[in-house]
Amino acid sequence: MQGDKPIKKTVPFSKHQIEELETRFPTPFHIYDEEAIRSVSRRLYKAFSWVTGPDGKEGGFKNYFAVKALPNPYILRILKEEGMGADCSSLPELLLADAVGIKGDEIMFTSNDTPEEEFVLAKKLGAIINLDDITHIDFLEKTAGIPDLLCFRYNPGEEYSHGNPIIGNPSEAKYGLTHDQILKAYKIAQQMGVQRFGLHAMIVSNQRGEDILADAARLLFNLAVEIHEKTGIRLEFINLGGGIGIPYAPADHQVNVEDYAHKVHEVYKEIIVKNGLAPIRIVMESGRAVTGPYGYLVSRVRHVTQKHRAYVGLDACMANLMRPALYGAIHQITVMGKENHPQDHVYDVTGSLCENNDKFAIQRPLPKVEQGDLMVIHDTGAHGHAMGFNYNGKLRSAEFLMQESGNFKLIRRAETVNDYFATLDFEGSDFSGFARKKAPSAVKAKSKNL
Repeated sequence: MQGDKPIKKTVPFSKHQIEELETRFPTPFHIYDEEAIRSVSRRLYKAFSWVTGPDGKEGGFKNYFAVKALPNPYILRILKEEGMGADCSSLPELLLADAVGIKGDEIMFTSNDTPEEEFVLAKKLGAIINLDDITHIDFLEKTAGIPDLLCFRYNPGEEYSHGNPIIGNPSEAKYGLTHDQILKAYKIAQQMGVQRFGLHAMIVSNQRGEDILADAARLLFNLAVEIHEKTGIRLEFINLGGGIGIPYAPADHQVNVEDYAHKVHEVYKEIIVKNGLAPIRIVMESGRAVTGPYGYLVSRVRHVTQKHRAYVGLDACMANLMRPALYGAIHQITVMGKENHPQDHVYDVTGSLCENNDKFAIQRPLPKVEQGDLMVIHDTGAHGHAMGFNYNGKLRSAEFLMQESGNFKLIRRAETVNDYFATLDFEGSDFSGFARKKAPSAVKAKSKNL
């Protein structure tokens, strides 16, 4: 947004702290800042405190954290303590939510091309089931049974044109019911005995404009009025989806959550209150904005080379963070100990994967980088470790929680070669002798404060 000052990222830990951590746990690894995650969670809830429940009192707002953004039970437990539920899209995510004590309608199950066993588990856990297609009504009835509360995901098609490279344009998206389908779906569900209803749409991703985010709410509020007029159904809640963006690049606008909440409130009064449908609870499934800015990928420089360009090669690769390769996303980088040095060199910052797009930055101005330097890649707290993979035999890294006390807690150990081969049974071969020497200490310390 014009007028915003460029945002220079800083890190919440020191070079000395990382070097201490490295004596037991080799880079690369992700670190998450507990204090910052708790702070932004409280800010979000305060901004939407105007939302009332069925009794007209405060407390009608809930964020169902998108588990796919950071599927770690230690993080989910922190968010549960801050009042959040879980937005799940698979059986393992449902099990994660249940394991940390997120129960019943604190779970929103939103999936697509869903197998039978996932619907069955969601129904068993008492999760709110959010259907992605009109044909799923019959499938749900046959596999798990129709619940008392049901939600439908809306795809507005060309009615909403604020798509982007991450989520695409709604008219080309595989998710959700069309306008005519969703009206029909509510009638069918009503005839099948469903008593309570919700409405959902996830039509923006990493959106940093408060007005555009509020437009998504306007679209859903207008649809809620139409649903009531044509079916008599008064929705119990409206799920605005997630999509609140974060400023990855220095020039990116940072969403003012209070401004966004105020704009949604004005639209709510203009449409929901005016049409006599209040109170309707407002929920969302924000993931990126809750944890994204508070994750850091820490890596060592292995090589600095000069070809047609200057390259900085890290011990991390796109298996640790694939957003730059997948979306061309920009993540700021700090060279530890050189924060105040002039950025008078230009590098491509790369990983060791045998793919030419394995790059964290392209032609990025940085201080002079040397072999052995510590680099921190910012904003990896959402869709970072979670999107990892094992292509080229790469092993997924450890995850640490930087606790409010300042201690570092290992919340996921790094994978070992043993893990990589664990699912193979090849003619009696034993690959265990190739495990990294430091792996056993990581296993022993997986629940230890550091």
